Amino acid sequence: MRAHRRKYHVHAKPIAMSGEKVIIGSIVALVTPMYSGSLAIDWNSLGALVEWHIAEGTNGIVAVGTTGESATLSVAEHASVIEFIVKKVAGRVPVIAGTGANSTTEAIHLTQTAKEVGADACLLVTPYYNKPTQSGLYQHFRAISEAVDIDQILYNVPGRTACDMIPDTVIALSNLINIIGIKEATGDLSRVPVLLRDCADGFAVYSGDDATARELMQMGGHGDISVTANVAPKLMSEMCAAAMGGNSERAKELDLVLSDLHSGLFVEANPIPVKWAVSQMGMIENVLRLPMTSLSKEHLTTVSRAMLAAGVV
Repeated sequence: MRAHRRKYHVHAKPIAMSGEKVIIGSIVALVTPMYSGSLAIDWNSLGALVEWHIAEGTNGIVAVGTTGESATLSVAEHASVIEFIVKKVAGRVPVIAGTGANSTTEAIHLTQTAKEVGADACLLVTPYYNKPTQSGLYQHFRAISEAVDIDQILYNVPGRTACDMIPDTVIALSNLINIIGIKEATGDLSRVPVLLRDCADGFAVYSGDDATARELMQMGGHGDISVTANVAPKLMSEMCAAAMGGNSERAKELDLVLSDLHSGLFVEANPIPVKWAVSQMGMIENVLRLPMTSLSKEHLTTVSRAMLAAGVV
């Protein structure tokens, strides 16, 4: 039985337990604003984004995930962004720090750092490029779990990592202390019932694929760690609440409004389209670090139309 030690705790039912708050709903994978020219982090815009998301009803914030350009931030910047967001949020919603790496030692270091600066949980992507076996994945995540006493959410996105963590491995990991959920970004909904049925009690299953998130939540999932929420946080929060609350018609209606964004924000590699979209809303500069480049001209109309369809411009 999992000890309830932390302020925020993921539980299979959307209710508070033992005075803790539950991480469910629309969890934004937040972009990291940067200045043109210097490429330095734009702390003022980052703070404004945090305040906007809380005001719009976002239920949680992922700091320095893939969408936050974790691959091009230094380790020091990585820690600073997490700490800044934790302080700015000030306990109003949970902050989940992206701390995954393809080196187990580096992932442990980032996870320990996130704990030290006050993150509520960590999001750990499967090791990318080196393509470990399922046994290697199990040992990688077990080592992080044993090394750092903080809630940890697995992240499976084989389209970006070239590494697919199969359900049997997730089920085995769900029994380890600290490993409390998974962001499942394959878009393969056939995995969801298996994970919900066979993982340890209290293990949460989040969508990492906006296009299928509504269906995952209606199957019993716990929320959506979302790119779309960067652009339409209120609508995403309302859609997630409806999907998890059993209001399937309302959830479908809202998801239809968001559907063009779900696809349009992936016409090029994330976070290229979403950064452009948020810049068009006047909230950040459209700046990415190489090797990421600005949205190609041929896709501007697609993303613009998706934003119009969602009513965000």
